[in-house]
Amino acid sequence: MKYRALLTLLLTLNAGLLSIEAVAAGDAEAGGKLYSKTCGGCHSIGENARSGFGPHLNGVIGRHAGSLPNYQYSQAMKDSGVVWTPEMLAAYIEAPKKVVKGTRMIFWGISDPEKIANLLAYIETFNDQ
Repeated sequence: MKYRALLTLLLTLNAGLLSIEAVAAGDAEAGGKLYSKTCGGCHSIGENARSGFGPHLNGVIGRHAGSLPNYQYSQAMKDSGVVWTPEMLAAYIEAPKKVVKGTRMIFWGISDPEKIANLLAYIETFNDQ
């Protein structure tokens, strides 16, 4: 009987972990809608993306912060030493000024982990451009 109870507990915990991973993976479609509202005013992404008020975000994952040619980054961003991994981008989206002190980006951040995961899923769809 103890074996059955233990097995049930382990299966329940495993199911919970799988649902957490599903949320962590993000929903690119929902991320695209959120991107348009929160990021798209300054950052372009996609086939015809160009830097404007903010740098374009094509291929941002794996890129060194402040390294995109033809965009004038703050000295803080250029000197940050940050490489944009998904985890670093998530931290930056949550609290930009904590990740890069002195950044010029005017954005208060997003505290909802699901929204951040959705944004990252969307941004990742443009990483090969």
